[in-house]
Amino acid sequence: MGMSTYITTRDALLDTQQAFDDVAAGYDGANEANPVIRWMRARTIAAITRAVAPGGHLLDLGCGPGRDAATLAAAGYRVTAVDWSSAMIGQTLRRVTGAGLEGRVRVRHLGIHQLDRLDTAPFDGAYSDLGPLNCVPDLDEAARRLAAQLRPGGVLVASVIGRLCPWELVLYSARRNWTRAAIRFAPGLVAVPLNGRTVWTRYVWPSEFESAFAAAGFTRVSLCALGLAAPPPYLEGFAARHPRLLSALTRADDLVGAWPGLRQWGDHFLIVLRAS
Repeated sequence: MGMSTYITTRDALLDTQQAFDDVAAGYDGANEANPVIRWMRARTIAAITRAVAPGGHLLDLGCGPGRDAATLAAAGYRVTAVDWSSAMIGQTLRRVTGAGLEGRVRVRHLGIHQLDRLDTAPFDGAYSDLGPLNCVPDLDEAARRLAAQLRPGGVLVASVIGRLCPWELVLYSARRNWTRAAIRFAPGLVAVPLNGRTVWTRYVWPSEFESAFAAAGFTRVSLCALGLAAPPPYLEGFAARHPRLLSALTRADDLVGAWPGLRQWGDHFLIVLRAS
């Protein structure tokens, strides 16, 4: 994993697109086999269903292989799903067609940086699961474009990769790998390896994320950590070997993850924002 470096927006977008195109075929299977990702996804879906009533129209920002879109469509929502990876869009289309959900899910090959090309606004809510908003070239611009897509009072539910992951700090400090331990504190884009390619990622504090969206007229509804006590998803082997411990750690997350101070930490954070 490389430290922050300069790269053009175009090259960062293309690298990230190609990386997800390459892994699209096996991405959903790998995620479903990962108990930490299943737990994180369940928390995000629960936040969406609390914030928007069934029947509402949702915008899926970075839909990947479409599991969230299909889950929410089956629960009675209408979903417009977008992704920058054409291969991921193909996976979503196959999932939606196979589940007979074509009437409830519209799929578009668009990046989050291209939301102004959508013609289906206004949405009742939007969501972004497991970090797509970390990969946008300009978070402030993405916030403005999303604000234009939401009805007044519409919500954004986002699972975002944070800066301070306790597990990661302890793990890499114990290995004396100081560069890796400090990677999330880099100020700009970071080269994150994925199957031999690169995903350009920007780690953010919850306060940084909230500030970008506040400038576009959003206010915070709730904030909690995801992966404060629980390990990060890349420690899936540890999590799979210790299911009882994982269950206890996720319960601890649920108990203290929304506490002031602690909610700024965690592998991810889950934030709900309301548009003005």
